Amino acid sequence: MQTSKKNKNIIGIIQSFLILILVVLIIFMMIHISRLQGTARVINYAGLVRGATQREVKLEITGNQNDELIKYLDDILLGLRYQDGHYNLVKLNDEEYQGKLKIQSDYWDKLKTEIEAVRNKGYENTDIVNMSEIYFTMADETVSAAESYSEKIAIKIRTIIELLSALDMLILVILVIMQTLKAMQMAMQNRLLEQKAFVDAHTGLPNKNACNELLNKKDIITGSTACIMFDLNNLKTINDTMGHSAGDQLILNFSKFLRSVIPEKDFVGRYGGDEFIAVIYHTNEAEIKEILKGLYREKDRLNSYENQIPIDYACGWALSSDNMSCTMQMLLDDADANMYKNKQLCKKYN
Repeated sequence: MQTSKKNKNIIGIIQSFLILILVVLIIFMMIHISRLQGTARVINYAGLVRGATQREVKLEITGNQNDELIKYLDDILLGLRYQDGHYNLVKLNDEEYQGKLKIQSDYWDKLKTEIEAVRNKGYENTDIVNMSEIYFTMADETVSAAESYSEKIAIKIRTIIELLSALDMLILVILVIMQTLKAMQMAMQNRLLEQKAFVDAHTGLPNKNACNELLNKKDIITGSTACIMFDLNNLKTINDTMGHSAGDQLILNFSKFLRSVIPEKDFVGRYGGDEFIAVIYHTNEAEIKEILKGLYREKDRLNSYENQIPIDYACGWALSSDNMSCTMQMLLDDADANMYKNKQLCKKYN
């Protein structure tokens, strides 16, 4: 009982531990998915900065000033660097990306100064075209760094998913093993209980419960079946004169004696203290008489040994073919009545 309780506690601890690991990994994965979503937004806006800056330069070169676009670019860069602004951008915790973004942002300030020069002196007198190309390259490197960071997170998520899948399989295997072991343990316990309920502890034969289960079948016997009732003689005398241990030995010897002669396919059980029954299936009168002769021969052989406690018994039998509408209980009753006649006859001649 204590071992079973201890095993249940161990299984409970293992299940709780596995569930805890699973929960931690799920939370970890959700955090990284959230970061990946934020990273995708950053990549998108970093790409917008790259394209919108080129548009701003073209507008300024053609004399179309656009301060709103410059402010738009300022807000995006501010959000990318400091997680600020109006676009709900996140700050990526990646050194390479942050370094590229700082260089780009600093150069943007220089590019804005050059844009003012274009407005004052005309683009022919500035280095705006060359600076815009340099800025485009910087912006492109920033986007690439963000994409590289995004790929790292994606690899982490993929690794976590693979780990979760492996863990799920592990949990499944462990649970299957635990359930199998539990089922095996239950089956073993059931077998032991069944053995206690239906097996005679002293002889190993089916006990009275097993006999009654067979006899309580209400179906009419269809095949030719015989029932033999045995009553072990002199058990009380053996108990009184030689002791109960000798009586127990006689019962054991008699059970082995019956089982050694009656075919294995047929039923032999201990019906009571000194009563035994045998059910012979698919048989006929000739076979029953041959079995009884075999029993008498084996009895004489065993009783010939000096140290053998003498075996003596009365028996009676009945065949279902003599009564085509009988049940097992009715067949036993007929066999019991014939056994009683045999016992009275033995007493008459002894």
